[in-house]
Formats: sequence, C-alpha cells, structure tokens
Amino acid sequence: MDDHQSQPSFWTKLPRPFVGLAPMDGITDAPFRQITARYGRPDLMMTEFVSVEALCRGIPNALLDLTFDEIERPIVAQIYGAEPEDFFHAAQIVGALKFDGLDINMGCPAKGVAGRGCGAALINDPGRAVAILRAARQGLDVWAEGEALSDVAASILPLSVGFTPRRSLPLSVKTRIGYDHVQIRKWMNILLSERPAAITLHGRTLKQGYGGAACWETIAEAAEIARGTGTLIVGNGDVASHEDALNRVRETGVDGVLIGRAALGRPWIFNPAFCTDTQQTLQIALEHARLFEVLRGMRRFAGMRKHLGWYCRGFSGASALRAQMVRATHAREVECLLAPLQWAEVMTSSQALVQQGHPEALAEEYRLSHIMTDVQKIGLSGTLFVEG
Repeated sequence: MDDHQSQPSFWTKLPRPFVGLAPMDGITDAPFRQITARYGRPDLMMTEFVSVEALCRGIPNALLDLTFDEIERPIVAQIYGAEPEDFFHAAQIVGALKFDGLDINMGCPAKGVAGRGCGAALINDPGRAVAILRAARQGLDVWAEGEALSDVAASILPLSVGFTPRRSLPLSVKTRIGYDHVQIRKWMNILLSERPAAITLHGRTLKQGYGGAACWETIAEAAEIARGTGTLIVGNGDVASHEDALNRVRETGVDGVLIGRAALGRPWIFNPAFCTDTQQTLQIALEHARLFEVLRGMRRFAGMRKHLGWYCRGFSGASALRAQMVRATHAREVECLLAPLQWAEVMTSSQALVQQGHPEALAEEYRLSHIMTDVQKIGLSGTLFVEG
C-alpha cells in the first residue's frame, strides 16, 4: 500500500490539541459554519453529510450542501453511502470543489441512514467499509495525480474545474465505538489498516443512538490503540464547552475534539476569549438569519427557525421570544421581533451618548424607530404582514 500518511495535509498543521465543529445533519450548513467561523474560529469544520448517491446523480441540493466560503478553512466535506463505486466518483468531485479533506461518515445511527447499510451500519459490515475507504482513496488519487476524471464526476462538475490546480486531499473517518455493543479494538484495527489521516470517534454505539452518556474511557482506549500509527484520534460526544474539550484531551490522550450539539445557539463556543450578553447574542442571531436568507433564499427560511430557537435561551423572556422566532418567515421579521428588546436599551443609552458628544447615537435610535413601526404589523402568530 502506498504511504498516504507521508503526504502533507491540513491535519498535520493543526494546533495540538485542536477543537473543531462536528458535522450535524441539517445544522452545519454554510450559513451556520460562516457564523461559527466569524465568532468561534474553530480549528476545523466539517459540512453536514452529503449522500454520495445524490451527489453522483447531480441533485442540486447535494451540490448546494457542498458550497463553502474561504473563511471556513480548513473545511472537510463529509459524505455517506453504501456503494463503493459512488465514493470513487464523489471523491473526485470533492477534490475538484477545493475542499481541504474528505471524511466518510460511518457513525450516523438514524434509521433512514443505517437502515440502508450506510453510516454506523458499516461497523457491522467491515468488508464494505474497507471497500468504501479504498474506493474513496482511489478517487482522491485520480484527482491529485491529474488523471482524467470519471465520466460521472466530469458530468457533474462545471467546465471551469479543468483549470483548478490539483492537490492531494487527506481521507478521514467519523464513526462510533460499536454497533450493538462496544467493539473498539476490532473496529479500530480494521480502520487503521487503511491508514486514514484521522478517525473521529463518537463515544456511543449505534444501538445507543444519542441516549445515555458518551463513553470517553473507550475513546481513550482507541487513542492508545492508534498511538504510533500516524492516524490522529479525535473524540466526540457530550462536550459542553471549550474547557471541557481540553479536559477530555488531557484525560484520554486524543489529538483533538469535535464539539457538536453544545454549539447550537452558541457558535462562539470555540473561542474562550469571546464574551457575549443577551443583546449581542440576539444580534448574532439576526446576522445569522440575514446570512441564511442570502445563501439559502427566503423560500428555505424554515431551515433557520431551529437556530433562532436555540439562540433564545437563558435570559428573561426567552421562552416567549422563542415561541415567535420559530415561526419567522424571513430575516426582516426576525429584526422586527428583536426590535422591542433593543429599543429600551437604545433609548436609555443614546441620549447619554449624545450629551457626551456622540451625535451618531441618534442614527441607531432613528433606525429602530422605523423598525418599531413595522413591529405594529406583527400579529399574534408572529408573522409580519407587509403592506403591498
């Protein structure tokens, strides 16, 4: 087998330890990742997982899920599926889209995924798992070595890709500690035989789903098994903060940690120096809503609502605001819902600032006064009725 580990990759350049954003289906889309990059600056990020079958068929939403901005680097594309041949084509597409790495999802426990032989089901099908890793590696090699792309990949990619400089991409895996029981030694040895750049382990089995507690003792065992192989071990599961992540590293010997659910409504969690209050949290929520509308369009705005709900936690009136925010239909409505909360603070501070020689404070007061006019158009349903 070729020594793929000798090829330089972003994984080798990450700080030790590193703390990154875990991939989450329906959550870690481009708007969320960009907000996270602005305020949290994680050491790496992964996309939400994308079906290789959909990608190879040229489904527009699959390609949309693989769009990213330079601010997100290093950015890893995560893909999933069951057919090795699809991974061969998909790997070439990921390389052409200029990602920094490719990750194979072998950890999703959802019935709609695992029930089709994908995700965590591959723990129970090691022969297919190995075939998938080898097919993906072959696809990455085709891209990096300047060979002609497969017909499938070439038909999906724009002609401009032909002018894209080619480079090697590292291959990694995100998985779990077992199928219906912990089987870490056997599973790790299978994966390590394929020499991935990194293995991220969620500390639960497929059977557990997201119930119970993540077993970091088993993750520590995996780190010991992998020691000296050149493959990095990344821990994941029940990490509540950046400090918690660093504690997990010290306790288990992993190279880094990915934070998932703790980042919901707290995209700044990766930056321990960032401090926020209620007003700033809600301003970030509005910024997120505006970015979502730009990148995903108003017709898809329903996908933003869960994020708005997550931002509304831990302050007086959060529950009532959340009930309205999760029904918002566009960013302007979010702005109107937040205006009453901002109004009192602006009115209190603007006059004092003007008296201190800061007349520009009146501009914010004037802006909010116009928004407050729109607030009167919000009905009990939380919907903004715009006059035609």
